[in-house]
Amino acid sequence: MKRSILLAFFVVVVASSASAQVSNEALQARIKSVQAEKIFTVTHDAAGSTSKLMAVSDNVSRDEANRAGILAMNFAIGHFYAGDALTQEPDPFLMTFWVLTKKPRFGANHAMTVALRDEMLVVGSARYVAKPGQQMEYLNFEISRANLAKIASQSDVRFMLGEQEFTFTKSQMKLLADLLVITALR
Repeated sequence: MKRSILLAFFVVVVASSASAQVSNEALQARIKSVQAEKIFTVTHDAAGSTSKLMAVSDNVSRDEANRAGILAMNFAIGHFYAGDALTQEPDPFLMTFWVLTKKPRFGANHAMTVALRDEMLVVGSARYVAKPGQQMEYLNFEISRANLAKIASQSDVRFMLGEQEFTFTKSQMKLLADLLVITALR
């Protein structure tokens, strides 16, 4: 009797784990369903047997870029995973801000905080890279799925990179919300 119960439990666990994955093709279909084909990409490197889901945002507002003393800034957010299917919900996500600037602005302070309605969310300090010859700075963060969900659930969200303050645009907020929907295991 115990053996039958254990066998039944094992079959249920295996069946549920097999269905709890999303193939790259299914991710592409989800991207189409939220009408984000120009923002999201899914790529697979067969040689390395890895895949990447990535979304690239539009730029922050020109006024905010000017106030920060930069030429432009956008971000990309995504997740790398083994194989050609998500087998678990991504956590954390990788988020990189690409800053076009005549001189580095974030070298001394490259922490990120997000002002939510009821809390100040501390994302933390970036892995920072400056390429002055290319007029670029890169601020690389890991952001948890839970924190991304907190951000995506609100509107008019302001964030600080170092001492500079920015606002996520409506399209950037939609990108973050879409990312959570696309990567949910159902």
